[in-house]
Amino acid sequence: MTDAVIFDCDGVLVDSEPLAVEEIVTMMERLGLPIDASRIYDSFLGQSFQKILDAAFEEHGVDLTPHVARFQDDLACRFRRDLQPVPGIADAIGGLNLPIAVASSSAPDRLRLSLSVTGLKPLFGDHVYSAVQVRNGKPAPDLFLMAAQRLGVAPGDCTVLEDSPAGVRAAHAAGMRVIGFLGGSHAAPARLATRLADEKPHAMIESAAELPDTLARLG
Repeated sequence: MTDAVIFDCDGVLVDSEPLAVEEIVTMMERLGLPIDASRIYDSFLGQSFQKILDAAFEEHGVDLTPHVARFQDDLACRFRRDLQPVPGIADAIGGLNLPIAVASSSAPDRLRLSLSVTGLKPLFGDHVYSAVQVRNGKPAPDLFLMAAQRLGVAPGDCTVLEDSPAGVRAAHAAGMRVIGFLGGSHAAPARLATRLADEKPHAMIESAAELPDTLARLG
């Protein structure tokens, strides 16, 4: 039985991925390093921003670190103006009656902003965890294992809701059930239906409304 549910944030709780990708493309074009949105979705979805910094240095010899602050400011402004919760996610969470947590590759400041502007923050209390709190981010299991430990639930009794291949792999590595989520507006451009199916989650859903019944079926 599922005793707790652990949620990724970007693309699962908040519909942030298209906004973030647009801001990354803008930053890279400004620096003379054009990048396609498809490359971002294919290579970096569900992973920390540091992965993009590492790739820019390895592939182009460019250190993006001096430009990170401006990117973060631009993205924060965009989130305050345009960010919305994933449709139906608040109602789905409200019907669970289970311990819940957020486990995200995003930095703590971005997590707080995302959950605050979308009105989701009160649902999770203090159980909001960032990859900066563990040694290895997704696809390593560290973050999900920490979330389970903080919830006081055994990893095998947790179910994860994830939208990225890296996140699904992390959940498998943690010994948790995992549901692939296709409810974000980036699902089609990121080819999530195919890419998540390749990672063999225990179930896949196309909307938040399917979550309670899917958890019951898995249980």
